[in-house]
Amino acid sequence: MLHKIYLDIETQNTFQMANSNNPVDLDLSIMCTYDTKTKEYESYDLNTISTLWPKLEATDIIVTFNGDHFDLPIMNKYYNGDLTKFRHVDLLKEVQKSIGRRVGLDNIAQATLGIGKTGNGLEAITWWKNGEIDKIIEYCKGDVKVTKEVYEYAMKEKKLFYTDGVEKKVIPIETKDWEKSTAHDGMLTYSLPF
Repeated sequence: MLHKIYLDIETQNTFQMANSNNPVDLDLSIMCTYDTKTKEYESYDLNTISTLWPKLEATDIIVTFNGDHFDLPIMNKYYNGDLTKFRHVDLLKEVQKSIGRRVGLDNIAQATLGIGKTGNGLEAITWWKNGEIDKIIEYCKGDVKVTKEVYEYAMKEKKLFYTDGVEKKVIPIETKDWEKSTAHDGMLTYSLPF
């Protein structure tokens, strides 16, 4: 079985606060992961994020929801290499590829699994400002758990669901290449000191 790390990040600010719509202009607050090797959820902040890099470098696949356009560009600000070069399944990208539009994680999780997210990113920014870090970690881990369960459902059933107004619709998902076994093609280890 391939080693996967599911991840999600929260930020300290919004695009409006940063006066930009470039994710690189946002600042990381908390990042959470689920590691299939350790079977543990973990959280990281700017003081501990460097301990995550070797784990990501050793994994076979990183799984996110909207990671291509949000999580990875922001994380790259703090990483010596380029996380976009890592093997990565972005569930939102797969949904968009299938039905030609973006659908939120909460919508997909509720329509597919009957569970939803426990909050939203704007609440996480308020919690950050109020120093309520435990709330951010709990929320972020919840998003990682939902992402993991959506991924596992897609792998098993080759489809997901979403609600368009009141109608529940199917999202056919092509998963055949997601877990195709490949060797680490000489991947550089950027986090080790030289």
